[in-house]
Amino acid sequence: MTERPAAGTAVTADDHELAGELAGQAGRLLLAVRDEVGFADARALKDTGDLRAHEYLMGELAGRRPGDAVLSEEGRASVAGKSVTAVAMEGPPTANTDEALRLAASRVWIVDPLDGTREFAEEGRGDWAVHVALWDGARGALGAGAVALPAQGVTLRTTPQGAVSASLKDGSEEPLRMAPPAPGALRIAVSRSRPPEFVGRLAERLADGGVAVEPVPIGSAGAKIAAVLLGEVDAYVHAGGQYEWDSAAPVAVALAAGAHASRIDGSALTYNREDPRLPDILVCHPGSASTLLTVIREVTGGPPG
Repeated sequence: MTERPAAGTAVTADDHELAGELAGQAGRLLLAVRDEVGFADARALKDTGDLRAHEYLMGELAGRRPGDAVLSEEGRASVAGKSVTAVAMEGPPTANTDEALRLAASRVWIVDPLDGTREFAEEGRGDWAVHVALWDGARGALGAGAVALPAQGVTLRTTPQGAVSASLKDGSEEPLRMAPPAPGALRIAVSRSRPPEFVGRLAERLADGGVAVEPVPIGSAGAKIAAVLLGEVDAYVHAGGQYEWDSAAPVAVALAAGAHASRIDGSALTYNREDPRLPDILVCHPGSASTLLTVIREVTGGPPG
């Protein structure tokens, strides 16, 4: 049982544990939704998963962190219609903290109850996730985070000392340590449906320098960044448009694990802003960052980051 910090308190060890607990429990809930609803009606499955995980997270955060603000993908007024197609859901989703209060808050939870609804609704796919992150106003940066990969049986989360991979089955934990990519090769995670157009040009330019690139299509943003941290790919590059909830938790874990995470121009990823759009991202081993940023700049014509 984690302790309840006072409103305005800096990030505590309990916050790291809570992020992991909530992401994992929401993931178990989503696995149960898959079993209950089935895959015949994809829209009903997606909306039910989105809203049930959202309501679970909003309820837990309200009860266990009542002084904190929350920004959830499913807490926006624009998604209220999902309650019509969701199974056994009545009324609109619980709303996010008022924007003015959120922007003035010192602690803001940024959550994506179900990252990768398309993959969630495809039987047999495991590349979807639950994101729970805490933004620390004292530092103006992410302070804690967790990414649950329920169908893969693992949660990646921050700790006060770094980051760990935790089994959803027995809770055992192992430190997350990034290994550098193999010389002369890079496996780059890209969107299944919307890979950045420049990734092809990026691959060509890297090949000119003796680096072979293998694009690896993966579903959700959380699953892609997790794949980087688990050594399944070497980098994730995206420029097709995202929001804060798509990357906050994965980036919190990535930074805690020692990864490089930035915009594709090299500038910092910033959170808890009035406009939650974050259109592009690069996550990779620090040893690859300089090369990738340089080549991205060359193929996109962007200024130095």
